[in-house]
Amino acid sequence: MDALPTSQPAPDLAALTDALGPLAPVFDIRWLESCDSTNSALLDAPPAADGKVHVFVATRQNAGRGRRGRQWLSWPGASLTFSVLWRFAPGAPAPAGLSLAVGLALARTLEKLGLPAVALKWPNDVLVHGAKLAGVLVELLPCRNVPSAAVIGIGLNLRLPANANIPAREGGVTDLAREMGEPPSRERLLSAILTELHPMLVTYANAGFGLLKSAWQQRNAFANLPVRVSGEGADIVGICLGADEDGALLVRTSDGVSRVLAGEVSLRAAS
Repeated sequence: MDALPTSQPAPDLAALTDALGPLAPVFDIRWLESCDSTNSALLDAPPAADGKVHVFVATRQNAGRGRRGRQWLSWPGASLTFSVLWRFAPGAPAPAGLSLAVGLALARTLEKLGLPAVALKWPNDVLVHGAKLAGVLVELLPCRNVPSAAVIGIGLNLRLPANANIPAREGGVTDLAREMGEPPSRERLLSAILTELHPMLVTYANAGFGLLKSAWQQRNAFANLPVRVSGEGADIVGICLGADEDGALLVRTSDGVSRVLAGEVSLRAAS
């Protein structure tokens, strides 16, 4: 087995800027050697609203977080973990379906890099051949009881150590090295994601998730399959119809169509 990696070369920020091209001035990118969580770093001390899209990247997260209180495990060189602070226009309603829009941007990025069979699991996972490759965690930054910004955390597996202890998940876990051979550099991958994510967030801000729904549905990992949704009250079992205009999950049950809002719920295949 390969040993767990202990170090990683310093990021090539000049190469990252070059790869971003005309979008480079849009972003303010801080690349940290280590931190507890890039989401927490942005939430605890959000940068001033200076017109930039602030991005925190960590070579290693010591306490990375996922949905439902899970830990996002990472090792130097094994994953790309970063968070983006996206500010809403004044008076904008609370976002709905944002994690789905971000997942769609990730899927499109990976497809453009030549990765086939990319699928999306509602509301925040990117799958390849049914195994989890990446995840999204969206947390709102409130201001006087209304959301002023969202912190969008993204974790993507690059090359997981063979002896890494990862809790079992339905469908398993995969990485880019397994799916692509030699994964792109961290700088190239980050620039590709940000290049796809920025126009996606602009579209989302202007039109909501509805305009993106069709593209998300095309990649729905559970389209027209039996699913079980658990975590809030009684389980919901039925056929997955996809996402609604606001990003809610639609499940056709024996009692009709149920709408499930993203929260502390878990979506699984049902026998």
